[in-house]
Amino acid sequence: MAIAVITGSGTYALPGFDAPDPAAVKTPFGPVEVSQGRFAGVDVLHVSRHGAGHARLSNHVNHRANIWALNELGVSAVIGCTACGAVDPGLELGSLVVFDDLHFAANRLPDGALCTFCIQPGDPRRGHWILHGGPFSDGVRTALLAAAAESGHPARDGGVYGHVDGPRFNTPAEIAQLAGCGVVAVSQTGGPETVLCGELELPFALVGFVTDYANEVVPGEPTPVAKLIELMGSSPAVFADVLRGAVTRLAAEAPAPAGTMYRFEQG
Repeated sequence: MAIAVITGSGTYALPGFDAPDPAAVKTPFGPVEVSQGRFAGVDVLHVSRHGAGHARLSNHVNHRANIWALNELGVSAVIGCTACGAVDPGLELGSLVVFDDLHFAANRLPDGALCTFCIQPGDPRRGHWILHGGPFSDGVRTALLAAAAESGHPARDGGVYGHVDGPRFNTPAEIAQLAGCGVVAVSQTGGPETVLCGELELPFALVGFVTDYANEVVPGEPTPVAKLIELMGSSPAVFADVLRGAVTRLAAEAPAPAGTMYRFEQG
């Protein structure tokens, strides 16, 4: 079975990915462009959240369509890659984080709808995603951490990912509040992907590349926009290095999803 990779800001194509141009996949939530090909000797499906040229801001990303399409195409695991802003000042710019928890209190999609596939009363697949442990698949996390170490890009093992609404960045007060909840880094797309993969019982994990310090994390010293852009430009190669090892590990041993999706008509 194929492994799916979702990339974000700065990574609009996956370096070293042997695939034809993206093809449109129809879903009940709209069409999705998916590239299918070979990467590191493994069948891989790639979705660029924002599209070429960053056509879609975070508030334009159709998360339900993206995750539905990957599930319909039969992937066995999903890796999300995100450029992120550090809330923990101990994180170094250009470093990686493999998150183990999620702060996504609003649980809403960019259009304001609740973040769920359970949208019709009586749907036989309706249910609750029950989280014991963290919201990310242990197997996918383990593959990412091992691949990061092997590739010479060691990653922080664990930390709370904070989903924030875009497209604006956050105020100092908002960042301070998130820090108080234990959030180590933030971005604008990982929350819905985590929840929707959980509902479809798709093993999912999220790896972040730190491009800047969030507002007033380093008091009086905002990360220059030029530095953020420079780091974002270097992120595709780093992600590709880590993904090569991760997808081969996941292809060799299928991971389990996080939590339990309790469906009322399926026990």
